[in-house]
Amino acid sequence: MSSNRVGKELADFLLQIEERSQFHAGYPYNLSCDYSAIGKFFNFLLNNAGDPYVEPDFGLHSRKFEQEVLSFFAQLYKIPENQFWGYVTAGGTEGNLYGMFLAREIYPNGILYSSQDSHYSIAKAAKLFRIQHNVVNSQINGEINYEHFEQLISENRSSPAIINLNIGTTVKGAIDNLDQVLEILERNQIKDYYIHCDAALSGLILPFLDGAPQINFEKPIDSIAISAKFIGSPLPCGVVLTKKKWVEKIETAIEYIGSKDTTILGSRNGHTPLILWYALQTRGDDGLAREAKTCIQNAQYLFQQLKIREYPCMLNNFSNIVVFQKPSQKLIKKWQLAIFENWAHIIVMQNIDREKINTFLNELLLEEGLLNNAEDFQLQPVLR
Repeated sequence: MSSNRVGKELADFLLQIEERSQFHAGYPYNLSCDYSAIGKFFNFLLNNAGDPYVEPDFGLHSRKFEQEVLSFFAQLYKIPENQFWGYVTAGGTEGNLYGMFLAREIYPNGILYSSQDSHYSIAKAAKLFRIQHNVVNSQINGEINYEHFEQLISENRSSPAIINLNIGTTVKGAIDNLDQVLEILERNQIKDYYIHCDAALSGLILPFLDGAPQINFEKPIDSIAISAKFIGSPLPCGVVLTKKKWVEKIETAIEYIGSKDTTILGSRNGHTPLILWYALQTRGDDGLAREAKTCIQNAQYLFQQLKIREYPCMLNNFSNIVVFQKPSQKLIKKWQLAIFENWAHIIVMQNIDREKINTFLNELLLEEGLLNNAEDFQLQPVLR
């Protein structure tokens, strides 16, 4: 292929991506990030193969940055440095797989419990690791049905319980109540259990919101998976945290790389820890807190504007996922909305500001005959 052809192909693809990024609303990606300051590192191979805390025999890695990122998350989720272990994953799915893998190793005969609204990676983990899987009914808001959960737990008291809790479900942003689950375990005298928390998108939102449920290692959880989607990264990635004592049960020394095999993948991306480190250093706790609060406020704004026009919609507390009646295929395609049955949702990320929300509302309400023309819809305040 000639250099001119290559240049044209790349230019056309760049234009396509730029255009589609303007109307990306249905999936949890922060598109407001600029990583040009660390772009020069993409001219080098960075491979974090093996354990993030063991210096390998090769030098092209970013372990220093990975360790600092993990320390940030350990502090955020209140687990002492000498008790935790974790690594930067390829995304939320790998974090969930790791939690399920550890649980299976600790309780080989355990039964997995997860709700209907759990991410599909949980069912995938059950298949991969051959774990008996009991699916728990969900409430209408996406939260786990505690009565059904207790019924299943009661029927299987003789088996250890492996529990996946959703800290913000994929579709509706519902948060399973950890305290209520712990009460059920105690009431049914379940002593052997492993609790994995799929925090995914909400893992970097809830810790910064006043009054939000605080899920951390001060309570008896065993692992947590967090996606980097809220931070924003050009490469999918995330973090998994767990207790060091669980990892010590599975680690294996690998002479070939001079490290220990403690992760799911062998070779691991060394650029993603650098990306996460740069984001945390340049934005900090205060910046992330501002972003989290702004996204929640804008989600409330979108929800309220739909609600006052009696357009079917819902929004869970402390969530930036606004669920509403499925619109036309034209709008679904244009705004890249995620759909499920008769519903769709918009995930209000940093790049979905009030102006963009108003543009969407005008198009939706005009299509539904709830506006006479686009001029009828003006910027409205968030109701208090």
